[in-house]
Amino acid sequence: MTRSRPVRPGRLGEVGVVAWLLARVGGRTASTEPLNLFLVLGRHKRLFRGWLAFAGLLMPGGRLPRSDSELVILRVAHLRGSAYETGHHTRVGRRAGLTTAELERIADGSTVEGWPPRRRALLLAVDELVDTRTLSDPTWDELREHLTEIEAIELVLLAGHYDMLAAAIAALGIQVEAHDHREA
Repeated sequence: MTRSRPVRPGRLGEVGVVAWLLARVGGRTASTEPLNLFLVLGRHKRLFRGWLAFAGLLMPGGRLPRSDSELVILRVAHLRGSAYETGHHTRVGRRAGLTTAELERIADGSTVEGWPPRRRALLLAVDELVDTRTLSDPTWDELREHLTEIEAIELVLLAGHYDMLAAAIAALGIQVEAHDHREA
């Protein structure tokens, strides 16, 4: 069944120069057409600017190591069935240092063998946050062994942000961009 796009990607005059350029640069970086996420969210220019600032402080400007951030994002994407986030962040995660084995195991979560203790704690936390919207005392105890309080705050906000983003992508009908063969 083909799903219609409730909100279509905007044109330059509808999204403004910032979203338009970011969509193109992001697409070039990903070797895709311009990023639909920016062209849809950019239609609400004022909200887009605020979201972009917040999102940029979490990733790439966060305190968590980039590979940890990508692990969190990809686990949320898996749990929420977000092909859009999974496609983009698998490439970003690989560049951030996630191994092929780690990328393949993210779908299995924290219970599979082979995760270093820190990564296991991050995955466990993401699972609880997405499922229950909170963290149990044992999970907090495990996180405290690996994260500072500032990093723990960031982890909670990062997981929540990408959970919200997965919902927005699904509800707004944002589609994965086609590969741009001119960029290959």
